[in-house]
Amino acid sequence: MTTSDGSAIDDQIADIEISGAVAVVTGGAGGIGKGIVGGLLRAGASVVIADVEPDALDAAVEELSSLGPVSGHRTDITDEASVKALADYVYATHGRCNLLYNNAGVTSGGGGKPWQQEPNDWRWCFGVNVFGTAICVSEFVPRMLEAGEPGQVINTSSGDGGFAPVPTASVYAASKAAVSCFTEALHHNLVSEDTQLRASVFYPSGGLLRTGLFTASRNRPDHLQRVGEGTGRRSMTFDEMKEMLANAGRDVTEADLDELGDFVVAETAARRYIIIKDLRETVDLLHRRADAIGALDVPPHHGMPV
Repeated sequence: MTTSDGSAIDDQIADIEISGAVAVVTGGAGGIGKGIVGGLLRAGASVVIADVEPDALDAAVEELSSLGPVSGHRTDITDEASVKALADYVYATHGRCNLLYNNAGVTSGGGGKPWQQEPNDWRWCFGVNVFGTAICVSEFVPRMLEAGEPGQVINTSSGDGGFAPVPTASVYAASKAAVSCFTEALHHNLVSEDTQLRASVFYPSGGLLRTGLFTASRNRPDHLQRVGEGTGRRSMTFDEMKEMLANAGRDVTEADLDELGDFVVAETAARRYIIIKDLRETVDLLHRRADAIGALDVPPHHGMPV
């Protein structure tokens, strides 16, 4: 929390109990989301997986059911009625939601030069990453506030945009910058209104992440497909990206998504605002960006490969 002049106020609030909590994880049928679901179940939470892919959703529920109470609900987070149906299901089934993980995300489909990105690239990427997060917050947070129970909203951002942009992924970076900014504003309002809720922003990290993000276009609606030649680039699969990095002599160590999920859940319990591994690698970049901005110069961009 801050004072009227923007200075920080100490905001102490008790840790949140994961065991017995009810959690919703969007994009939870695969990749990072699935890792978070596993971490929640291992910590004793009941979990509702929200995902747009029915087959992946059913498979994830079947695979993870041995860890604890988990169910799935097919949800398109870009659609208000679909998110309302998800919230109705959660509250009808469990009576509450304590933890909301807005994790679902997509790329714009291949990156490239900013002026080559089509309007539908913006609509698709922002529709899921930004509007999807906003719609879920708008639908769930009022219900969570009304319940008056301790809770946490965890929004997944990215170092690409959340800290600094990768220039050849301008649309994706802009969407994730929006998520980071929105989460910060959300947190300040939850504090200033003296609620039992807090927000966190999660930056996936700890190695290469084998997620469905690289092939997110499989779920791209027909009406949001590109109508022209686009950037001339296509989305790479995870294995293609890994091979490209290996050929360039880069570290291609994969992150353990189950371990990452456990880490995210532990940081959620501690109500950590920024949830990230290896932040030290980013601190120097952030300082250099601040120095450049203070000098009215163009700040350095993120060096992560695309």
